[in-house]
Amino acid sequence: MTVLPARGGLDAIETASVDELRALQLQRLRWSVRHAYENVPHYRTTLDAAGVHPDDLRELSDLARIPFTTKADLRANYPFGMFAVPRERVVRIHASSGTTGRPTVVGYTRDDLDVWAAVVARSIHAAGGRPGQILHNAYGYGLFTGGLGAHAGAERLGCTVVPVSGGMTQRQVQLICDFQPEIIMVTPSYMLALVDEMVRQGIDPRKTSLKTGIFGAEPWTNEMRRDMEETLAIKAVDIYGLSEVIGPGVAMECVETQDGLHVWEDHFYPEVIDPFTGEVLPDGEEGELVLTSLTKEAMPVLRYRTRDLTRLLPGTARTMRRIEKITGRSDDMIILRGVNLFPTQIEELLLQTAELSPHFQCVLSREGRMDTMTVRVERREAVAPDAARAAGATIRQQVKATIGVSIDVEVVPPETIERSVGKMRRIVDHREKR
Repeated sequence: MTVLPARGGLDAIETASVDELRALQLQRLRWSVRHAYENVPHYRTTLDAAGVHPDDLRELSDLARIPFTTKADLRANYPFGMFAVPRERVVRIHASSGTTGRPTVVGYTRDDLDVWAAVVARSIHAAGGRPGQILHNAYGYGLFTGGLGAHAGAERLGCTVVPVSGGMTQRQVQLICDFQPEIIMVTPSYMLALVDEMVRQGIDPRKTSLKTGIFGAEPWTNEMRRDMEETLAIKAVDIYGLSEVIGPGVAMECVETQDGLHVWEDHFYPEVIDPFTGEVLPDGEEGELVLTSLTKEAMPVLRYRTRDLTRLLPGTARTMRRIEKITGRSDDMIILRGVNLFPTQIEELLLQTAELSPHFQCVLSREGRMDTMTVRVERREAVAPDAARAAGATIRQQVKATIGVSIDVEVVPPETIERSVGKMRRIVDHREKR
């Protein structure tokens, strides 16, 4: 595959003509579909069933003939059934939490890690980061792709990386003061927690060394951007990615414009579809983002339904098209302080708890600057309130231990939670819409 040289600090493809970009995309798309068809039984089966062969891809619009890939497909082929190379060629495995106890598994070859580092380095550069700057990386390390993905990209760019990971808030503030980083990569909600700790310690957040905040892993509003830029005297920019596609670095907001995230279209081909009909929508119309990998070896993904709602817009600071900030999801996944959580995960725990019923709601609210979630659940009719509250405390501990996020549990009397045509409204969102 053609690799374009860098110029002026940017990869040449970032400012190439649209025709050059589309030609490269078509070349890489043909390779990716054939690679998936020939090496992943799932894709051979689904393409054959749809009457589509890799040779049928004569132009980019032919991609719409290929069936979608969903998270359910990845789970059905757990753990390594979606790999397109021998397992021995996979040098790293990441995973994200799932609704059934089975995580979504993704694998990387050495070349995949090289591409991943390159797109994250490109993203940090687009945010204003430069070689030699110190980058404080507060994304979580481990199976979550955020920490290691950001780390490798920062090193590729030539930054000095401080691999702090999450937690230890007091110590993080001390390191920011002592090491004087110019860049921080972190979830926006945890950045607010760091700000609160600075204030608690008597530190003026505007007087730190930070100049750039690269925030991702959860939705955040433009109002939060304005608040953080004012509070911290920084430029706040958005990064987007998901483990099934590669991790962080699929799309990045450029600091020059801060007007949406440029998708790195030389590696990821974006579509926006009607989430109900699956029809591909014209650029500019809001729908569900679908992504196809163009260069991944270990685990190519064809037309992966992200469930994220956005719209495609023309490029501005770069040739690549932009996506608007994610406005929500077409499924019921909750992103709470950077952790993916499904109501079905709560339901599974409740069904194992004799004192509590499966009638519950996830109530989202915002206390100060932090998003919170309270599970309101009914106790069983014959169960004493004290015993039900004790069971609720156990649920809270189990969610923290198995999903990795803190919630509250409110146990209420039977028949308290609203019903609607036999189906309970699982998510109640009291956060202010912006």
